Amino acid sequence: MRTSVHREITQLSPEDSFLVYERVKDDFDFPIHFHPEYELNFIYKGEGVRRIIGDHTNVINDVELVLVGPNLTHGWELNKCTCKEIYEITIHIQHDLLNDKMLSRRIFKCIKDMFNRSKHGILFSQEITMEIMPRLMALPKLHGINYFLEFISILNELAISKDQTLLSTQFSEMNDFQNSESIKKVYEFIQENYHRKIALEEISQLVNMSAVSFNRFIKKRTGKTFINYVNDTRISYASRALIESEKSIGEISFQCGFNNIANFNRIFKRSKDCTPSEFRKEFVGMQRVL
Repeated sequence: MRTSVHREITQLSPEDSFLVYERVKDDFDFPIHFHPEYELNFIYKGEGVRRIIGDHTNVINDVELVLVGPNLTHGWELNKCTCKEIYEITIHIQHDLLNDKMLSRRIFKCIKDMFNRSKHGILFSQEITMEIMPRLMALPKLHGINYFLEFISILNELAISKDQTLLSTQFSEMNDFQNSESIKKVYEFIQENYHRKIALEEISQLVNMSAVSFNRFIKKRTGKTFINYVNDTRISYASRALIESEKSIGEISFQCGFNNIANFNRIFKRSKDCTPSEFRKEFVGMQRVL
């Protein structure tokens, strides 16, 4: 897994605050990756799994809870875990869920400080993890403002908890991807047009580059070719539709910009290491806050 670091495009849309994924699995097959969102990851029945956060590696206990900061490489490997029903809750959090002005308020100082520490990755104590566990498990069943407020309350409880462990000596700042005006234009354009064919010439003109220069630019900033970046965005939206809707795989395929189902299935399996139908079955719960 360490041979390649994957820039994940999460299912969070620009309008979302955070997403909660709940699933039962028998393997960890997603490569080492990073993304600009914060990630809170809870694992139960995972004894023997290997945790990789930045330059940190260790084998986990039966239960663990970790907060990963923006663009920090991370991943989990099955390693010596033999459990066939590993329970996992993953929460992707917009990096600006609480803006700077709100975080500057005294009441949010603990959360602000925790977010700053999370650039190294934070492992929470077994005590607070066991205390928070039932609330995390109940979170996908809540709705609306109660869902949002409960999550903020959970963040606060974690922020003031004792015995937090910083995991990585290295960290990543929010830099190239967010701060480049050109990449912002590209990101916003693809988000708005992923459902249709996007020509390389069309998008390179958007940022006043030749097609060759643009390909080099997108590869340097995202680690992907233009085609792969667009397809990853489409797969991200398709993954979300598979979880949130009851539409057929064919409908979702065409809705997300793929010209045929066979091509969609091939690219999806290459990205997720499973078929769309297998992916849909894996998730037992998901919630969204707008």
